[in-house]
This record gives sequence, C-alpha cells and structure tokens, in this order.
Amino acid sequence: MPFRLPAPRPARDADHKIVIRREDAFCGWPFYCGLWRVANGDLVAGFKMVAASYRDEAEIAHDRLTYRRGDLVLIRSGDNGASWNDDDLVHVHRLDINATEILSQGPRDYRTEGPLDFSSPDTLIMSGAVPAFLKPDSQAWLRASTDGGRTWRRHILLPMGGFPALSGSGSSMVRSDGMNLIGLAMTTDDGWVNRPLVYGSRDGTEWHFVSFITPRPDDSQSLSRREGNFIFGAIGQFYPRLIAMQDGRILASVRFQRDARNVIWTDIYRSEDGGLTWHYLSRVSEWGAPGDLVQLRDGRVVCVYGYRVNPPGIRARVSEDFGATWGGEIILRDDGGSWDLGYPRIIEHEPGRVLAIYYMNRADDPIQMNGGVRHIAQTTFMPD
Repeated sequence: MPFRLPAPRPARDADHKIVIRREDAFCGWPFYCGLWRVANGDLVAGFKMVAASYRDEAEIAHDRLTYRRGDLVLIRSGDNGASWNDDDLVHVHRLDINATEILSQGPRDYRTEGPLDFSSPDTLIMSGAVPAFLKPDSQAWLRASTDGGRTWRRHILLPMGGFPALSGSGSSMVRSDGMNLIGLAMTTDDGWVNRPLVYGSRDGTEWHFVSFITPRPDDSQSLSRREGNFIFGAIGQFYPRLIAMQDGRILASVRFQRDARNVIWTDIYRSEDGGLTWHYLSRVSEWGAPGDLVQLRDGRVVCVYGYRVNPPGIRARVSEDFGATWGGEIILRDDGGSWDLGYPRIIEHEPGRVLAIYYMNRADDPIQMNGGVRHIAQTTFMPD
C-alpha cells in the first residue's frame, strides 16, 4: 500500500486563554522554567519577564533579551488553569546575577541545607546559566523549592565536570529508583557548538555528570553566523527535556538548530538503562523546537512545540508507540504575528486532555512590533 502522510488538522476541542499579558513587558520562554501540579492541586508555571516598551525593535531583540536582563518568575492557578493570579508573582532568578554573587551566598551544593524529598510534588527544581545561556563562559545554576514554589533555597552552581561551559535549561525528572535527573548542555570554548547531557542527584544535596545524550557533533553541525551577541545557525543540539515513562524508560526531547527563527526541529532520544546511555529514536516533525513531552495515562506520548514558519503558531504530534513514530501534525494555533513564539511546557490536564503553556504573539494584536505583545498563553486540547 502507498505511504500517505495525513494533512495537518486543527486541534479537537481546543480552548485558549491568556495567562499573563503586559504591554510594558516581554513575557516568554516557559520551556526553560517549568510547569508543575503541586501537592494542593495548584498549577505553577515559570517564565521570563523583561521590561519592554514595544516602541523600538531593540527592546525585543533576542540578543538583548537573552543577556542579563529581566527575571524568572512563577505564576499560580488555584482553579486548574481557569484563571491565573498575576498579582502575586514569585521571583526565582534575577538575570543580572553573576557567579561571584551566587558563591557569596554559600557553598556550591545544598549539603548545609539538607536533602530534598524528590517524591513530593512540592519539590520543584529550576536551573539556568550565568551570565547567560549557551555562552563560552556559562555556568549552570540550580534552585530548589520544597513548598510548591512559594519560597526557594539559595542558588547553587553545579560542578563544571571538566566542561568549558555549562547551561541548565529547566526543571528535572525523578527516575523510578528515586534518582533525580536534569538535562543540561555544554558549550565549546569557542561558543559555537552545544551538546546535551544529563546530571543526577540521589538526594538533591549535590549533582554530578551522568551521561551525554547525543553523539559528538561533526563539522556539519557547526556552521553558524553571528548577529550582534546572538548566534544563529547549527549550534548543535541543546535544551534537553527528560520525562520518565510508565515502563521505566526515559525519553529526552532535544532541539536541533540550523536557524533559530525557523529551521529548528525536535529529536527524540531514549534511554533503556536509567539515563546511562542513549540512542536516537525519532524526529518529531519538519520544523518546531523545543518540544515538551508528556506521557498520558493511556500510554500515548504527546509533543508540543512552537511553529516558527508561516503561519506561525503552536503545533503538536502524538506517538502511539512510545516516541518511535509520530502521527499527523495538530494545529493548536496559527494566528501568530511573527516567528517569536513557542517554548511550551505541557501536562495532562485531565484524563486524555493536555494543557500547554507557551509564549505567544498575535497577528491581530493592536500593538505590533515584529508581531504582537509577547505574552504567556495556554491551550487545552484533546490530542486525537
């Protein structure tokens, strides 16, 4: 029989909401912050917020937004995402903090504070990098909360593990034996190539290198160009997102990039041995990354990603075979005003229904500056 690919189709029973939109701020990138359901049932989402006027292109240029400007904050919903409390944001990270300031707060680990209970849904992990992501001098930081994100322990810097530069990219996962694993990326000392890897911790007091997710990149993955302080092009694979599967295996989504504004896609790697070794499993789609993953209670795996080619928006695919192959593309939204959107985090909202949090700009926004006001939005949908 001939092989036929299904055409992209609209998401079934999709419901869209604005989580937070401020006309004096760029709100974005929830992927490398986090989305959790904590012990009392609240939803907690993290994102980056930077003051921006939308009167000047430089105010929303990524080479400025990604370097020592703004804050990482949390927003909370007490009604399963029906509404979000944007009057009581929790501050987690100041983007102009540096390694010296972090080290002045205490040791590079949490041994003085004691272990973390990774079995508790109120134990949250966030990570990032100083002075910025994916730079030749990046050092990975980590913070932990034990009360569902209301308060946070001090920053710690993760051990470099012999790498020239190291960046965190979000929250962590708990392995079936209680080990906590977190996805990071190393950057070469010339700043041109990145490679995803895994650190682990038994009790949260200290973290160490476990494994590389991808093979060493070859020369074809190091063709890049620079605009100001921002690098475009194939800079390897990065932004790993790990999830524990019901059968104990681990999936990792990884962003592969040839141009940050459109030629990016999501690759899937799988580990059969708890993250010690990895093998390439599949490519999710033609374009769209980073992609977040969730395994539904019925066993299906859903991947949601930003779609930065026309018409820009948010899309998804579903795997019926644990990430080995992917079904037709599902269009959550196609009303974006520019490529500057995406970076989703997802959870199973209700049985068989997915909630996606992402940053968005709309073509019909009355304020336009290479797209509408960058804000945090959500979509709930049935992935079938």
